[in-house]
Amino acid sequence: MRAEAAPTAPNPSRKPMNRVFSIGGVVASVILIAVGIGAIVIGASGISEVRDDVKRENIVGTPDMTPSKTTAALEEAGLDDVEAPSCSIAGQQVTDGTKAKCFASYIRVHALEATNGQTYAEMPRFLDENGKPVEDEAQAAKDPESGQPVENGQRNLWVTATALSTALNTSYFAQQVGLFAIVMGIALLLTGIGFLVLTLGVLRSAGQAQLSS
Repeated sequence: MRAEAAPTAPNPSRKPMNRVFSIGGVVASVILIAVGIGAIVIGASGISEVRDDVKRENIVGTPDMTPSKTTAALEEAGLDDVEAPSCSIAGQQVTDGTKAKCFASYIRVHALEATNGQTYAEMPRFLDENGKPVEDEAQAAKDPESGQPVENGQRNLWVTATALSTALNTSYFAQQVGLFAIVMGIALLLTGIGFLVLTLGVLRSAGQAQLSS
């Protein structure tokens, strides 16, 4: 007669380890869910703040801020290398980051129209006696009151336009970061829920296995 194999004794160390892994899985799931909810809240709050800030400035697009009118103005000015924006903000109030970015693109075009297509670095620093831009300070006209060389006003205009467009583009960037935070929050939330369901399923299976043994 063949001797029957003796039943395997349960490993007493397996239960504590399973309990540790189970608790760790639940804790990790809760953390993922909490972080996901936090990311969604922070992202939504950031988007709301961007919209409130740009609305507070009461910025409204001028009637010429359309692709067709801007293209015609650029052709009239002979600025063939400047491309008109593809968006339209004419008569609309800037209420979010997307519209702020559109408005900023028209600010740059208007600045280029005023400077005859030159950027800040391409414009001479001073003006001579005839109002002609010059780079040499010795050739610049002198301000009768301060005695300082007369600065090229178009450079100052470019600085102002750049500052405004940068602020508007920053609001667009902040809005996109908020959207990214919301998307990541949703992903973390779903991952945490799925991990929690999986952990609870494993716990239930382990419990049923213990009851049947």
